[in-house]
This record gives sequence, C-alpha cells and structure tokens, in this order.
Amino acid sequence: MADCQETLNELESYLDSELSEGRANEIITHLKGCTDCQGAYEFHADLRTAIKTKAKNEELPDGFLDRLRDCLGDDVLGAE
Repeated sequence: MADCQETLNELESYLDSELSEGRANEIITHLKGCTDCQGAYEFHADLRTAIKTKAKNEELPDGFLDRLRDCLGDDVLGAE
C-alpha cells in the first residue's frame, strides 16, 4: 500500500497513466483515504488542465514554457 511520500513521488506518473494497474490502484486507494494527498492530486490535476487550456486558446509569451519547465520540470510539461 502506498504511503504519502510514495504517493506524492508518483503523482505525476499516475496523472500521466504511466503506472501499472496494480500500482495505480494503490495510489487511488491512498488518495481516497488521505485528504492531504488528495489535495495535492487535485492541485496538480487542475494545474495541468489550466496549462493545457491556456496553451490551446492563447499564444504564450516567448520563453514562457522554458520558464515553466524551470519551475516545474520536464515531467510536468514533457519535452518539446
């Protein structure tokens, strides 16, 4: 069973559907019982949605994605 640290470490992989079915189920089980990790999950999921929506609807300023990657890492946005 996943604990908080494992869940937070694998949250991005879970959101990207990169975990095995068994591991994803462990993460889901932990999220259902832990409001702190559930809050982190909701934040990351909402952030991804906001970035994707913004990126589709408006032209981003030069260098924006590079600065965002510097803050969040390639795992969040993927490599270009």
